[in-house]
This record gives sequence, structure tokens and C-alpha cells, in this order.
Amino acid sequence: MKYLLVTALFISSISFAQKKKPDNWQTLDPKADKIYGTGGEEAYKTLKDKKSKTVIVAVIDSGVDPNHEDLKDVIWTNTKEIADNGIDDDRNGYIDDVHGWNFLGGKNGEIDHEATELARIYQKGTRKYSKMDTNKLADDKDYIYYKKIKTDFLKEQKNSEEQLKGITLFSDYIAKVKKNNNGVLNKDAFSNYSPNTEEEKKFHPKIKSVVKLGILKPEELESQIKEGYDQISNMVKNNKLNSDSIRQYIVGDDVNNPNEHYYGNNHYQGPDALHGTHVSGIIAAIRNNSKGINGIANDVKIMILRAVPDGDERDKDIANSIRYAVDNGATIINMSFGKYYSPDKKVVDEAVKYAESKDVLMLHAAGNESKDNDIELSFPNRHLSTGEIASNWISVGASSAVSGKSMIASFSNYGSKEVDLFSPGVDIYSTIPDNKYISESGTSMASPAAAGAAAIIREYFPELKASEVRTVLMKNVVPYKKKVKVPGTKKSKRKMNDMCISGGFINVNNAVKDLMGLNKVK
Repeated sequence: MKYLLVTALFISSISFAQKKKPDNWQTLDPKADKIYGTGGEEAYKTLKDKKSKTVIVAVIDSGVDPNHEDLKDVIWTNTKEIADNGIDDDRNGYIDDVHGWNFLGGKNGEIDHEATELARIYQKGTRKYSKMDTNKLADDKDYIYYKKIKTDFLKEQKNSEEQLKGITLFSDYIAKVKKNNNGVLNKDAFSNYSPNTEEEKKFHPKIKSVVKLGILKPEELESQIKEGYDQISNMVKNNKLNSDSIRQYIVGDDVNNPNEHYYGNNHYQGPDALHGTHVSGIIAAIRNNSKGINGIANDVKIMILRAVPDGDERDKDIANSIRYAVDNGATIINMSFGKYYSPDKKVVDEAVKYAESKDVLMLHAAGNESKDNDIELSFPNRHLSTGEIASNWISVGASSAVSGKSMIASFSNYGSKEVDLFSPGVDIYSTIPDNKYISESGTSMASPAAAGAAAIIREYFPELKASEVRTVLMKNVVPYKKKVKVPGTKKSKRKMNDMCISGGFINVNNAVKDLMGLNKVK
């Protein structure tokens, strides 16, 4: 599942926003700019006399708009493949994979919306046990597990339906505000609107203030609420369908074979590439072209791997995406997605191990549920089925632009043993399809910000191994000595060392200076 913010999480992000930040805040530096960005701009000043080497960053996501004005020149091209000739020129098993691959497409269309993994496990179990006399299975381990899954699924589905009610309330509210202002949604629309329900009276002043201060543009607010509504409503609907049957019809692969590799098509953008395009822009939007934004990294090619639908991604798609990225030259993989069930974890772990053996760095969003990842891990993760821990893995939490007790995003997951560091993830302005730009929040934004920082290191210090890039970034975080508010709590505070392994916030300029022997950070 793409890590998007919805309903209560959306409102908490509104509460979290305090003042308008520069659109490029994720590239700024806490020492030079008093903004807790990645330090990317300062890093380029430090690196001014050093040459870079192009780095390929694979973005495993919902798809990417390869023709966006701020991305088209940084999209990876497979030079061994001749475009649209219907031939697998490089004989890698994928026909016309010029810019990457789409594991969610087939001859009968594209997978856009999917069920959650929990729903798929429940559906499979229900089909199995509906044909059996369950009275004879009281001690059967598989049946006992199914009953637990059923309980968990029904609880999740009820929660999703409650979330849908909440996001529908906001969706209806926006429609009324817009209608009251002759169909135009702007700052005046919120000022002119008088809330007419008790629920609206509670959140209207806060949203009105956020829009008035320019923290969120009206169109961004509308877009985020629409995203949330679409995600939750589709989840509720798709969790009731036979998702395996739909998948087999559209993609044509064998859903029961996790080791299958060759399926899909080259439709890189897919039905909804907003999330993947936004992620890609954070990493590598063309710098200094007088358009849109500057990506964090300056010499990157984005490899597009579409494997993350609106709903939970499938393990085999993620494993195949990782292997494709490794085999085609990516040295960094960004993964802004996650889930809490992984029935085919072994195939993903084998792919992660393969990436580690080929010196590929992997960055993963920690999640947006305000959870302690030390207590409940999401998937994929660095803990392999073999008992090994992947050394090429960075788990990223989301942080805001300014210092203070609310530096950690109110929605971000955390963990003193499982989250490596924090990176910009609140109100990040970036690219979306059709040459547009909006602000989004989430660890989905924090991970590519960290991936961009890692790309700078791999560009200018190509001799470093993936594990060494992780080490230098961890070593050179910006520490914060005061306590910060624990996400999901009202008053609880902890030291940064209790929130992540490194105890701080990513800063690529500190890392660069360390590698160059300049002003080493203690």
C-alpha cells in the first residue's frame, strides 16, 4: 500500500503544519538556513570542484509520468532495447522495457485498485474452508490461523468503513465550500463559508487558517482529500472482491506461483502515477531549469518500476522489481510502500539478499500509522528469513522543517531499533502527472528525500559500498538533544535516540564534509 495520509492522519497533518515553508525546504540545511532539510544545497557548494558519476535510482511505486517537464530528461533509458518493436532485444525476458517495467499490467488492462494483503489471505482461506466440514478442524493449525485472520480482517474492514465515513465528511465539506463560492475553491471560499454541522464547526477554523496562511493551497487540500477518499473507498470495495481472480484476468500471471518472473507490460505510468511521480521529483527533478522544483540529486536517472497499486502490493511483484532494478544497473532503490502481512516474504527476502550481494542500497518508508516499528514491523524489512539482517537497508521516518517538540511528523512511524533516521516528509512540494506540482506529506516523501541524499554520495564517492553509504549517512545525522513528541500520543516525549537508531536527522552536507575530511561532525 502506498503510504498515504487519510482521515484522522490527514487532520493530524493539518494540525502539525505551523507556518508556510519554502517550496524547496527539503534541500535546505539547518545550520545555513535554519531549516531541517537534507542539506543538499550546501553539499553542492562543498562539492563544487568534484565531478559526479551518474547514478540509476529505481523507483518501485505506482508508476511515473515519464513525460513530465521536470522529469523527462532524467528518466532512465535501456540502451540495449529498441523501443516499440515488439522484440526482447536485450533478451532479459521483458519486451520493450525502455524505461523500466510494469508488473501490474497485462493484455486485459491494468491493475489500479487492489485488496489489502489481509483481505487476500482471508479470501483465500474462505474459499478453502467453505468446502470443508470445519467442525472436524478444531485443532488444525491452518484453520486456527484462518480464524485469527478472519477476526483481524473483519476488524480492519470495520475500521476502513469508519475511515470512509470520516473522509466522506471532509469530501462533502469541500464540495459545499466550493459550491458556496460559485464553484471556485480559493482562500475566500473558506472565509465566506459558515459551517452548518457540529463536525464542521470543529475543523473548519483550523482548515480555514491553514489555507489563509498558505500552508496548503486550496487545490492541494482538495487533492489530498480526494486521494484519501479514493484510497479508502476503493479499499472497502476491493476487500470484498475475489482479488486473485481479477488479478489473473488482467495480468495473466499465476497468483499461486511466487517464483514467476516474466509477466506484465511496459506501461510505466499506469492509471494513477501521482504518488510515483511525486516521489521521483523529490529525488531527481531537473535542477536549475527554471521549472517547478529542484530534485535533491543532480546526476540521476530514474528507473520506473510499477508494482504498487492502490491497495497492498504483492510480494512477487516487489521481488521481481528489486531483481529487475539490480540486473539493469540501479545502485539505489526507493520503496515508498509497505504492509503488515507478507505471505511470500521469502521471495522478497531473497531479492533483498540479491541486491545486497550486488551492492545496491535500499531505502524504505517507515510508515504513516504513528506506530513503534520496534513493536510491530511492516513489510518488506531488513530482517531476512535466513536470520540475517540486510546491511544495505535504510528505514526512514518523516520529519518537519523546523526544530521543536513537533519535529517528528505526527503520523510517522518510529523505532529505536528499526528506524534508521528521519528525513523531510511534511508538506513536500514535488511533481505530479501532466506537468503539475503539489505538496504531499508522508514517510513516502521522506524516503525519496533520503534516497536523493544517498544518490549524492554515490554520485561523488562511487568507491563506497552500499553499507558504507548507510554508515556515513547514519554517522553524520544532525542530532537533537531535546525531547520530541511521540507520534500518536498527546503528551508523551522521548529523546531522539529512543526514536531512531542514529538519533537524528539526515544531512548529506555533513556526510560529504566527513568524506572529504572537512569539519568532521562529532
